[in-house]
Amino acid sequence: MKRYSDTEIADLMKNASLRDLGKMATQVKLELHKDKITTFIVDRNINYTNICWVDCKFCAFKRRIGEKGEYILSFEEIDRKIDELLAIGGTQILFQGGVHPKLKIDYYEDLVSHIAKKYPQITIHGFSAIEINYIAKVSHLSIPEVLARLKKAGLSSIPGAGAEILSDRVRDIIAPRKLDSDEWIEVHRQAHKLDIKSTATMMFGSVDNDEDVIEHWRRIRDLQDETHGFRAFILWSFQPDNTPLQKEFPHLHKASSNRYLRLLACSRLYLDNIPNIQSSWVTQGSHIGQLALLFGANDLGSTMMEENVVAAAGARNSMNQAEMITLIKDIDELPAKRNTAYEILERF
Repeated sequence: MKRYSDTEIADLMKNASLRDLGKMATQVKLELHKDKITTFIVDRNINYTNICWVDCKFCAFKRRIGEKGEYILSFEEIDRKIDELLAIGGTQILFQGGVHPKLKIDYYEDLVSHIAKKYPQITIHGFSAIEINYIAKVSHLSIPEVLARLKKAGLSSIPGAGAEILSDRVRDIIAPRKLDSDEWIEVHRQAHKLDIKSTATMMFGSVDNDEDVIEHWRRIRDLQDETHGFRAFILWSFQPDNTPLQKEFPHLHKASSNRYLRLLACSRLYLDNIPNIQSSWVTQGSHIGQLALLFGANDLGSTMMEENVVAAAGARNSMNQAEMITLIKDIDELPAKRNTAYEILERF
């Protein structure tokens, strides 16, 4: 499989036709997934708290302590959400919240342990790099210590949330109090060393340009060469509605479908060492989500029984298992339900 240089991928991003990018990305996809199986997972995104001190300008979900609408879910509320997920055949919870300034390692250990013991059939895919980094700081622990303790309690893998764009030029504008790029990479490096797999994400369409996007891909690809710990890459577009960033930059609008598909195809070409590329139908809608399968994506992601963060910024797309199966069959691919590790559970 060809390894693209930064210069080559930059040229394709700028000059290749959308049709050609789709053909090239599909060829790479079929090299990696010869059976034409497109997967999805039935899970639930549980945001255990919306209290966050980081104050990212692109976020419409966060609240400060004492602010109207702030919450921390009780264990009973979390249990109810998991019970509802199990009732529809779910296998995973995507578990993350704001960066709460007062919650330390004991809270997280108790929470993860409670879920793991009560629901051993549920995989806990949780806690972004900044959550883990902050838990370490307020608990006076190292990042490996936090990860090891959470893994012992029952944490299975970690999401790529908080990556946004791994370009400090952009991060200094949209999230100046968040981890810098090196720190985000380091949390995932340490997780991979402990055999905690993770996903990589990228949010584009704020104040980033092509060079920022390529820098992000390069950092992800380099770490994957080193650790082989990323299971998948998920590309999604900035949702500007109700965010402070939109007030600061009124010209910002949602990225076009063309831009999303171009970047998706180029990510499939450039990230030759990451096996799975996920379609972001949550931000793009089901039809562009389906079209993404012809631009390199081999996974439709989650049925997303619950989603709060993107919804707070105005994107309220939904899809169930039957709809996913129909979309996949409609482009002559084979739908399959998977687990967190991308193991096939059921074919349709």
